Amino acid sequence: MTALVRGAFEYQGQKCSAASRAYLPASLWPRIEKGLKQQIAEIAVGDPADFRNFMGAVIDASAFKTIKGYIDFARRSADAAIVVGGGCDSRRGYFVEPTVIRTRRPDFRLMREEIFGPVLTVYVYPDSKLDQTLALCDAGSPYALTGAIFSQDRYEIVRMSEALTHAAGNFYINDKPTGAVVGQQPFGGGRASGTNDKAGSYLNLIRWTNARTIKETFVPPKHFAYPFLK
Repeated sequence: MTALVRGAFEYQGQKCSAASRAYLPASLWPRIEKGLKQQIAEIAVGDPADFRNFMGAVIDASAFKTIKGYIDFARRSADAAIVVGGGCDSRRGYFVEPTVIRTRRPDFRLMREEIFGPVLTVYVYPDSKLDQTLALCDAGSPYALTGAIFSQDRYEIVRMSEALTHAAGNFYINDKPTGAVVGQQPFGGGRASGTNDKAGSYLNLIRWTNARTIKETFVPPKHFAYPFLK
């Protein structure tokens, strides 16, 4: 729960690596839902100059309108329900409550599009359909920047990591999918998230260089024929 809360709501979810969608097994959902509600209820939202506030306002009126539009869309949809939050208030600033939405459809709009706001959409899957859910996760969004998996079973960690090889350029195991420090943890994603150039490493430098190869022969051949021709 903590990784989801931090990943989704730090910086008001206004970062490219924010946790915006989650696939959760049905057997764990009741406990996760309870934990999310408890922790989110403790989140203070207000002036960031007051360090007791975990969240501030979103960046501007345009972002507020966009984020509110996604929440309103989910509120009207028969395929989704707001689990916690959903409030939006622009009277004192562009404040959006930390919001968790549960959808019955893995292809729901909020599971596919980037919101850049404090909105986490979850899809609860049957425990017996992990493989199908991994495939849904891999193909569910055009983006592939960051992702995370959680498990105490090393075999399952390896299996899920392999299934999601192309789903995230920066991949986390038992940690939130945010917080990479450039220069310490190379950062970059594939698909619609870029060309995975990994800022913070030599791999990014190579992206901006022009490779050139040179061959110089010191003992040139005297005849075209190769020895095997004899």
